[in-house]
Order: sequence, then structure tokens, then C-alpha cells
Amino acid sequence: MRMNYFVVGTNDMAAAAQFYDELFADAKFEKIAPSERMTYWLGEDFAFSVAIPFDEQPATNGNGTMVGFSVGSVEAVKRLYARALELGGSCEGEPNQRGTRFSAYVRDLDKNKICFSD
Repeated sequence: MRMNYFVVGTNDMAAAAQFYDELFADAKFEKIAPSERMTYWLGEDFAFSVAIPFDEQPATNGNGTMVGFSVGSVEAVKRLYARALELGGSCEGEPNQRGTRFSAYVRDLDKNKICFSD
């Protein structure tokens, strides 16, 4: 079994799309916005989206919910962590060796928690 896709909520699609556009700038993802309430970044075995909630209630970050991106190297972890902070994200754990993985944790503009690991 493989993960099919992951969606995080946003209350400001323009800001969220710009954050992830710039965060994913070096990746070869196809960006698709099929409606005003959803934007996808798609790649081979990769599907990530930000969405304004369908129920029209405010988007909230899930307590205990986290999106993990395997980025391939220690250097990529450090680069994406720094870039997320430059884009207005906040630190949830600086780049460091944690068990068998080198990882870093940030929150995006809507406070969704993200992990980058090697």
C-alpha cells in the first residue's frame, strides 16, 4: 500500500499557493488548480494539495497531524527548512539527527506541521 495524496487546509489560498510554489521551486512538480478552493502539486508518486475546506468552516491545523517529505539528503533538509522560514513559516525543530534520520520540522503559514527528512 502507498499513500495516495495529502491535503492541508488553508484560509488564504493565494498565500498558501505562493508558499508552496516557492518551497517546491526546485522540484519538478506539475501545479494544478482545478478550482478556487484547491491547488495541487503533482509528481511521480507524489500528490500534495492545499484546500479551503469544503464545509466552508475555517481551516485549522490538526493537533498531532504532520506531513512528512523525504527530500533525499541532509543538504536538502537544511535548504528546505531555511526556505520555509524565509517564506514566513515557523520552526518546530531545527535540522538535526533524530534516530536514523536527519530531519527538521516547520509550520506553514496556516500552522500545518511539516517534516523534511533525508
